[in-house]
Amino acid sequence: MLRYILSACGVLPLLFANPAAAASDADLEKIHTEIQQLKQTYEARIQALEARLKQAENTAKAAQSTATQADEKATQVAAAPPPTAPSGSNAFNPDISLILSGIYSNLSQDPANYRITGFVPSGDIGPGKRGFSLAESELGIYASVDPYFYGGLNFSMAPDNTTSVEEAFIQTVGLSKGLTLKAGRFFSGIGYLNERHAHTWDFVDNPLAYQAFLGTQMGQDGVQVKWLAPTETAIELGAEIGRGQNFPGTSRNKNGAGSAALFGHLGGDVGVDNSWRAGLSYLHTAPSDRRYADTNLAGGSVANAFNGTSKLWIADFIWKWAPQGNPVRTNLTLQGEYLRRSEDGRLTYDTAATASTDTYATSQSGWYVQGVYQFAPYWRVGLRRDQLDSGSVDYGSNNANLARPSYSPSKNSVMLDYNLSEFSRIRFQLAQDKSHQGVTDNQLFLQYQMSLGAHGAHQF
Repeated sequence: MLRYILSACGVLPLLFANPAAAASDADLEKIHTEIQQLKQTYEARIQALEARLKQAENTAKAAQSTATQADEKATQVAAAPPPTAPSGSNAFNPDISLILSGIYSNLSQDPANYRITGFVPSGDIGPGKRGFSLAESELGIYASVDPYFYGGLNFSMAPDNTTSVEEAFIQTVGLSKGLTLKAGRFFSGIGYLNERHAHTWDFVDNPLAYQAFLGTQMGQDGVQVKWLAPTETAIELGAEIGRGQNFPGTSRNKNGAGSAALFGHLGGDVGVDNSWRAGLSYLHTAPSDRRYADTNLAGGSVANAFNGTSKLWIADFIWKWAPQGNPVRTNLTLQGEYLRRSEDGRLTYDTAATASTDTYATSQSGWYVQGVYQFAPYWRVGLRRDQLDSGSVDYGSNNANLARPSYSPSKNSVMLDYNLSEFSRIRFQLAQDKSHQGVTDNQLFLQYQMSLGAHGAHQF
């Protein structure tokens, strides 16, 4: 073949010589013939190489198929039920998880008298019982329904032996364009902490702002849609409508929705060691005859009722650091949230006797900042500061009966926990709670949490 190339190259200069030295017709024909032979030789070699490549690919596929069949057969043999087991008895096998939690509490103040001065009593707030008790434990059942839906049910067992359904929902799987739909009962996607189950909290309790504005945690029956943008920076947008039966809303005997929520989150990485997320949320509820116990200016106990609208804004931020992105040995998490609520409507003072109704308007806020540092494998230490601002409260003509607050509740907490594995945790926590004006509650907690069974990964 080299001979053909050299021959062709040897005659090329002749073609570009002066016209008097031009090659004859016979020479041109000879050159044309040799070029055609050269092309045919190359095409034949290319076809031969393609045939060899195809044969090698077929051989590799056959070997892979044989290995896969052997692995599947071995797996089927290993997983086969005993001969006495009925056929198809394990066709439905959901993930089942059990979170066992217990706590010992030493409180300097009687928890029966606990309250957050200047804020409407709500939900399951406060430090809980003195002494030994069962902390919130959970039983969860989760599984894929089919290629299109995923479902889950989560029971919560409270220290007073009551059981409630925290979550019971269906959720789409694999919708196009980054969309996810959820329907049923679920924790709202507002804020950062609200969606997280109690066993994933970094402290024994949720911050004061969550207790004051959401009754610790906002769950509802409704529909949720989320959209995850196809971008390098994580962008998530979501919306919900629901019954709004839980604080700050109330159950309503009417058609339609009693609450609506919007939220958006951004997140990303900074180098290899750092990652972050920031969010903004809005919750709108319409309480109807929301009743609560209060104390009037004369020191007497009364029951009031509120009808109107409640609007809550939440801004959240979290920053995580781990050397080389590996949090196993050491890591640091800094997070905080700011909550601001305004309510407007009509308040009925002393529903059992005076029943004086007039305008009612409030604007209050609160925040927390916390840091949790894992300084060695299994060991973490954390600090948290909670602060509330009583803001402005206007009872209309009932200002003559009810005190307008000027106190700012606060709380400081420090915790140390030992995590022998990702399934077991023992936590020690000290707190100084100044939620009740004129009262300081020094609190000590010792808590254990154990996770049994299959449990999905936690959110960022």
